[in-house]
Amino acid sequence: MTAWVHTPEDRPEIRGPAGGPARILARTAETNGVITVVENVVGPGQGPPKHVHDAEDELFYVMSGHLHVLAGDETLEAPAGSLVFIPRQTPHVFQNTSSEPAKLLVLFTPAGMEGFFEGFAKLARGVSLAEAAGALGERVGMHVLGPPLPPPAG
Repeated sequence: MTAWVHTPEDRPEIRGPAGGPARILARTAETNGVITVVENVVGPGQGPPKHVHDAEDELFYVMSGHLHVLAGDETLEAPAGSLVFIPRQTPHVFQNTSSEPAKLLVLFTPAGMEGFFEGFAKLARGVSLAEAAGALGERVGMHVLGPPLPPPAG
C-alpha cells in the first residue's frame, strides 16, 4: 500500500442513488479494505429507504443541506457542518429537509460499499432507489427494511 492523492478529475461523477450525482473518492482496493469514501448529493426531500448494514459503520459529514435522521431509536437533526455516525447493524433512514441539494461526504468502514453506488449508476433510469437498494444492497450486506421517509409536511 502506498500513499496517494486523487483530484476531482480522477474521480468522475456517477448517477447517485439519492437525487443527485455521486463520486467515489476511495475504494476498497486503494485503502487495503479499511474504508470506502463517497461524495453523495441528496436532492431536496430525498433520501434512502430504511436500511441496515450488516458489517459497515457509516459516518457522514453534512457539507450542505439539512438531514433529518432516524437511527435505531434516535431522531437526529444534522444541519450543514454536522457529523453523523451510524453503527453497523443499526436500522436507519434519512432525508434532506432543506430546499437545496445536500452534499455529504460518506465513509463506510470496513470498505466495500462502492459496489452499491457503482451498480446503481449502471441501472436504467426510472428504477426506484428502494428497488435498487433491494436488488443491489443484498450483495454488499445492506438490507432494505422499509420505505424512505414521507415528504416533509409543508
